[in-house]
Amino acid sequence: MANLQFSGLVFGIPKEIMSGERRVSANPDTLEQFIAGGAKVLVEQGAGEGSFIRDEEYIKVGAEICREPRQVFGNADIILKVKEPAFNEIQKMHEVDMMHAGQTLVTFLHPAAPANHNLVKTLAEKGILSLTLDSIPRISRAQEMDALTSMSTVAGYKSVLFAANTLTKFVPMTGTAVGMIKPATALIIGAGVAGLQAAATSKRLGAVVYATDIRPDALEHAKSLGVKVIETGIPHELTTGQGGYAKALPEEWLIKERAIIRETVVNADIVIGSALVPGKVAPILITEEMVKQMKPGSVIIDISIDQGGNCDLTVGGEIVRRYDVTIDGTKNIPGMVPTTSTWMFARNIYNFVSNLIKDGKLQINLTDEIISSSIVTKDGEILHAGAREAMGLD
Repeated sequence: MANLQFSGLVFGIPKEIMSGERRVSANPDTLEQFIAGGAKVLVEQGAGEGSFIRDEEYIKVGAEICREPRQVFGNADIILKVKEPAFNEIQKMHEVDMMHAGQTLVTFLHPAAPANHNLVKTLAEKGILSLTLDSIPRISRAQEMDALTSMSTVAGYKSVLFAANTLTKFVPMTGTAVGMIKPATALIIGAGVAGLQAAATSKRLGAVVYATDIRPDALEHAKSLGVKVIETGIPHELTTGQGGYAKALPEEWLIKERAIIRETVVNADIVIGSALVPGKVAPILITEEMVKQMKPGSVIIDISIDQGGNCDLTVGGEIVRRYDVTIDGTKNIPGMVPTTSTWMFARNIYNFVSNLIKDGKLQINLTDEIISSSIVTKDGEILHAGAREAMGLD
């Protein structure tokens, strides 16, 4: 008997509208699995173009192509997106306004980030069930759904290439006829998946690499790459939460952490900010005073910007220069590596959705750790713990 897990459901795949975003939430392989499970799939015309997936490839596996996003948002039961809904300049309408009560949205919402608080409130008011992929817990059962880890791998790699391209000096030690040019110094703040990839890429490019993290296990991973580590000495019980993720530090410990890393930040040519606390606002670890004292021409790539950023001066979605330091707040780095990113993301979101649906019905079981951690809005209420804390609702 055929597996009709998705029978009767209509999935919508809109084209991403964030500037520079080239990913798409589903590829022909994953759509074929949805359709084989009994689903109908609506794909906005050109949704896969940025990832070099043609409409014909979607049609071949049984998807229906829609000319306008309103057709996708208006007729789907479940909307699958890469990035949070935004204002569509072409349609002169916000994507949330194209949605309706009772609909389900699965995407990266980053609900704790201040910039997204109004969006979260609107989703709740509209009666939309929303789930965010950035809060999937790091447990064995969720590994195949963990889009944050997949995209962090891409962001860590690409962030260092951005830095090298912006930096006003060579990254590796270079011998020339007029003398030896010293290598650049890179500091990676946060030795999670993105940070480790950034550290490894910096090392491959020939930089002198430092890494810091409040979690002892993360520092051990950094050491295994052959980089120099900066230990914070913060008690383990304050640093590491469930699944090995970093915990939010009390303010007094954040102040101590800043003091410990300050000298390395000031002397670095490249700083990659990748310190995150799942579902919460990213900690500010690079202050304006530190930036003031950095060398002219230095570069900060703040890849934690989707959750607020690690640097006091980062502007989301922009590259700014402050005190002769370039601070890059690009918000969609994985979208700039669309072939690899889409290949991973499409599988992650398919596996996540498969956990939500049985016999054509959504099973929102709040005792399931994956669902309870990632749910943002339901029945008009904001349920996401990190968002509620950041919004002062508790």
